[in-house]
Amino acid sequence: MAKRMLVPLSQIAPADSFVTAVADLARGAGATVRLLHVAPVAGPVIDADGRTIAYADQETLRLDTEARDYLETIAALLDGIPVERAVRFGDAAREILAEAVEFDADLIALGVGRRRRCLMLGGVAEQVFRRADVPVALLRAGRRESGGR
Repeated sequence: MAKRMLVPLSQIAPADSFVTAVADLARGAGATVRLLHVAPVAGPVIDADGRTIAYADQETLRLDTEARDYLETIAALLDGIPVERAVRFGDAAREILAEAVEFDADLIALGVGRRRRCLMLGGVAEQVFRRADVPVALLRAGRRESGGR
């Protein structure tokens, strides 16, 4: 039974069915959920005239703050479940796997697109699935309430 679930998220709003599935898994196991967002390493922001608008450390702080705000909105949907939040910078698959070790995760819950018909996931999900030392739950997103197909 998973007591420590790592749930990596991009800043694209997850389908309601994904959030519901994570909540059900966590409640059923009495688990703590760590929501994770991995952002690319930030560099300086330069305008068209070559002037520095923000230095790398300022941009990193901005990205970290935005990610934490986003994770807080998802945490609010997991009412009654112990939730932690983490933000990392770098290669997404590598950082997810590193966070799983650091958190001592029993399970990684990944959302995958609803158009995939076989285990050719591609990208980050496939890398994590193939390289993780803990079980990986691939949760397929259901139809979105508005605008879904």
